[in-house]
Amino acid sequence: MNAASTPLYSVVIPVYRSEPTLGLLCRRVFQVFEQMSLAVEIILIDDSSPDASWQVMQELRHKDNRIKIIRLARNFGQHNALMCGFAHAQGEFILTMDDDLQHPPEEIPKLIDAMQKDSNCDVVIGSYVAKKHSFIRRLGTRAMQGFNRLALHSEPKLELTSFRLIRRFIIDELVRLQMDKPRVGRLLVDLSAHIVNVPVAHEERRYGRSGYSFFRLVRDFFNNIVSTSAAPLKVVSVLGFFSAAMSFLLAFYYLYRYFAIGISVPGWTTLIMVNLFHFGVLLFSMGVIGEYLIRILREEQQLPQYFIRDKEL
Repeated sequence: MNAASTPLYSVVIPVYRSEPTLGLLCRRVFQVFEQMSLAVEIILIDDSSPDASWQVMQELRHKDNRIKIIRLARNFGQHNALMCGFAHAQGEFILTMDDDLQHPPEEIPKLIDAMQKDSNCDVVIGSYVAKKHSFIRRLGTRAMQGFNRLALHSEPKLELTSFRLIRRFIIDELVRLQMDKPRVGRLLVDLSAHIVNVPVAHEERRYGRSGYSFFRLVRDFFNNIVSTSAAPLKVVSVLGFFSAAMSFLLAFYYLYRYFAIGISVPGWTTLIMVNLFHFGVLLFSMGVIGEYLIRILREEQQLPQYFIRDKEL
């Protein structure tokens, strides 16, 4: 089947160990968009899956050229695969979803409807009415959501999931960013304040098991913090300045005691003064270095100085 025109919607799906679900997933996605009379393309990105997912993708592409397929040279991870799909998407609206059918395609109209009702909305994210992930996966998600709220200053009630609809100009800005380990949800929060949640269903995993083991979740949690946040450096910087201030205050205190009260041990005050001075200088230097590293990190991320959503001149 040939696409009649440039698609209005692009559905970007990272693929890993999804050989049994891809055919049904694509059929259901096409059925949803055909019912709404909307042109769509599906972009499948094989993240070096060890099963026969690529062969299934080739068969699907042969049957319907609205399906675009990409295979990565190695396993780069879900977010890197998404960035690859974004770079090849043609639609004015880009939808991301998982490959395991836990995101029901029949819920897509809810995201589209929310976007159409609010012209100021840049991103619509599906929030699960009842999560069907494993306990470990839910625990990892809650930890990351808590970090987003506390350290990254995201909207307290905003739930970040991988089922989302994004406007084209946001995608263009994401593609422009060159980051080794991007985190799409975090970058969306950086780029736009016009993000809303829409309640959606979340289904049980039909085949296989999730690739998110406990150690994978811990690694991803660490990568989320280090790759997209200066929070650890900020903590070190603040501790450095605070410790330096305490060291200098203690130095003045012991100097006062030496002259006002006296200290019986000869040389003790001098030793304490010298040590506290050196520790103060060292910790103050750590604070300064931390501030510079934070700025280097932000420059390396190439985040825009400002981001215009629309304008009239």
